[in-house]
Amino acid sequence: MRPPSDILDLVSEARARGEPFAIATVVRTVSVTAAKAGAKAIVLADGSISAGWIGGGCAKGAVLRAAHEAIRDGQPRLISIQPEDLLDMQQVAPGEQKDGIFYARNMCPSQGTMDVFVEPVLPRPNLIILGASPVALALADIARRMGFFITLCAPAADRSGFDDVDRLIDGLDVPVGVTSGDFVVIATQGRGDSAALKAVLGLTVRYIGFVGSTKKFSALRRDLEASGLAVAAMDDIRSPAGLDLGSITPDEIAFSIVAEMIEVRRRGQRHA
Repeated sequence: MRPPSDILDLVSEARARGEPFAIATVVRTVSVTAAKAGAKAIVLADGSISAGWIGGGCAKGAVLRAAHEAIRDGQPRLISIQPEDLLDMQQVAPGEQKDGIFYARNMCPSQGTMDVFVEPVLPRPNLIILGASPVALALADIARRMGFFITLCAPAADRSGFDDVDRLIDGLDVPVGVTSGDFVVIATQGRGDSAALKAVLGLTVRYIGFVGSTKKFSALRRDLEASGLAVAAMDDIRSPAGLDLGSITPDEIAFSIVAEMIEVRRRGQRHA
């Protein structure tokens, strides 16, 4: 097992790469177990352990399953791996959750008990804003406070006031490396609308929103189609972007867009 300091270094490296992973930490053991309290492992999204150790096959499968689910829904888990007779005494079945604890069966001859805390570490969601309008400025501020990594794509001359964004792109070109989990908002508001729409056509991302009226968006679509572009992908662009909150001011519009992005991001993560 790597020393804890090495594991923490690897955690920092994985964070910097923007990879989702989980940290599994043994917090309690009873009787004979291979790993002891304090043992740690880094579990990647594909279910592999990239570093560390939390015991052999008796515990590994249950921990990896818990890590996979934690990465999927973003929620930490405490998993208790116990011999079957102890589970029966507590009237819980393997795979059952009770009082916030997930139970699993230890089938090893040692018949020890191990409690493991599994904590997901997820990268900040990426928001790419095209344009430097007042809505774009408000959006960058509110979304950053909600944990988004902000990339602003706008001409250098228009970027006054955007001091706190994470990345600046000169012009309305979408940066390379866009992934399916990213969010994109076109907030040009009359300064490069067509160019921004052309830049996002063909992107496969989680969310694309356009700041503007339905009438304006339809007119831009007709113009792009008349120019020979395939505009079927525009069907997936939310226009006007944001939840229907009756927003009027730039701050209100930006708030409604962030609320909609959070709804999209968290969909399926909450449990009743």
